Amino acid sequence: MLNTEAIGEPLMHLDSRRLLAGARRAVPEAFDAQGRLLSPVAGRWIHPPAWFNASSPIDGSVIAELPLLGAAQVASGVEQAAAEFVPWAGRPLEDRARAVAEAVVLLHAHRDLLVRILAWDIGKTLPTAYNDVDRCLAGIAWYLERMGSMLDGRKPLGLVSNIASWNYPFSVLLLNVLVQTLSGNSVIAKIPTQGGGVSLTLAFALLRRAGLPVSLVGGRGRDLSEALVGHPRIGGVAFIGGRANGAEVHRRLRETDKRYALEMEGVNAYAITHFTDWDALARQIRAGFDFGKQRCTAYTRWVVEKSLVPRFVRTYVDTVSALRVGNPVLGAHVDFGPLISPSKVEELRSLIAEARERGTAVLHEGELAEDAFTPRQERGAYLPPVLLFGVPRDSELYLREPFGPVDVLVSVDSEEELVREANVSNGALVASVATDEPGLAQRIASRLHAFKVGINALRSRGDREESFGGKGGSWAGAFVGGTHLVRAFTDGPHPVEGNWPD
Repeated sequence: MLNTEAIGEPLMHLDSRRLLAGARRAVPEAFDAQGRLLSPVAGRWIHPPAWFNASSPIDGSVIAELPLLGAAQVASGVEQAAAEFVPWAGRPLEDRARAVAEAVVLLHAHRDLLVRILAWDIGKTLPTAYNDVDRCLAGIAWYLERMGSMLDGRKPLGLVSNIASWNYPFSVLLLNVLVQTLSGNSVIAKIPTQGGGVSLTLAFALLRRAGLPVSLVGGRGRDLSEALVGHPRIGGVAFIGGRANGAEVHRRLRETDKRYALEMEGVNAYAITHFTDWDALARQIRAGFDFGKQRCTAYTRWVVEKSLVPRFVRTYVDTVSALRVGNPVLGAHVDFGPLISPSKVEELRSLIAEARERGTAVLHEGELAEDAFTPRQERGAYLPPVLLFGVPRDSELYLREPFGPVDVLVSVDSEEELVREANVSNGALVASVATDEPGLAQRIASRLHAFKVGINALRSRGDREESFGGKGGSWAGAFVGGTHLVRAFTDGPHPVEGNWPD
């Protein structure tokens, strides 16, 4: 029998090294002689002036070195990527579809490698990593079948820029890139600084092998923003990220005629009143912890009628106590693994400690699954679930999305207060109401400031034919999903629907 206490950590690191070696065999063009990753720009692999470490949140180990391009290099890359637009857009849709289909075949062929690198990249469990990749593959297959009618009478914009968060590199970012390309655009995307760059670089290498006009650049956001947002050759911008950065991107885009779709976070609330089906709610609570609530559609605010608070807390604690949090690649079952970085955990722990000092009650604080780690493994990025009650109204935990497994419970005495507390963030992407009374459910749902509202059910971002957008500060620009995603980055006779400035 192997002595895992003696060799557990080296074996883990060996696994990540083997995966990177597999990536070098699969796409050797993506690496320099020292094994560092390069940037694919308009068919060439660009050497940066410097690299930055891609550290895995699983154990803090460096799994690869990613390119750190400068502003001038990215501006030049935008020019080169834009030059790919005219010849690509001039090809018939059937020809473009064949190239995209070839890219999909290559992605399928390297699916397991992509999934396992993705798990190390951002700390997903293997099932959630497979789900991310497979949703991308199924999604582009759906668009390939229907693109002809969606593009009827429409023309591509030009070069589309993609700046996305790290949490869903395939089912969101790469799918958007593939649809934008199939629509006739050339595309440039930024590597998410916090994670996902290794698996994305491998994927973009496969897309380039299929002849798709896609480019991927890495670097600091402040260095790349001017080129990826303000460059005159950019015809459209797709942004997914926080409100602060999104608001700045929106401010700059409103001064131009560029098309944009900007997805920003909001506090997604679940309102509960006149309700008895606690078993159903327990299933939703458990499902809501997928990927440690590191999702723009995670529910982290529970607004509950005062008389139901004790039953809610009992249901929540019983459900969440069964969740296992640990290393997602060891083989032991875990429900979710680390957050994206130790600094994110430190941030949340600091906010929780501050709230406690100001009178907040911690109703539940979970524990890590001790058998789901190797001995002496770095655990700085792991945070078990926490439920808080009585959070001060001026606390960040009260006003913004934590992007982690930290839930806030708010007790209310009336329907008016319930609606007000559910709408605390000036708009959200999703919200839900749980109640036994259909008429009451519809009335409350109509007053919630969210793009999608569930009745006794969670809502998700959705893809394919289901549109996605937002209200208030959670969205700006064109709605996406299905026909909306195609229209967002093409011009034609049909209006582009969205959340626009007055």
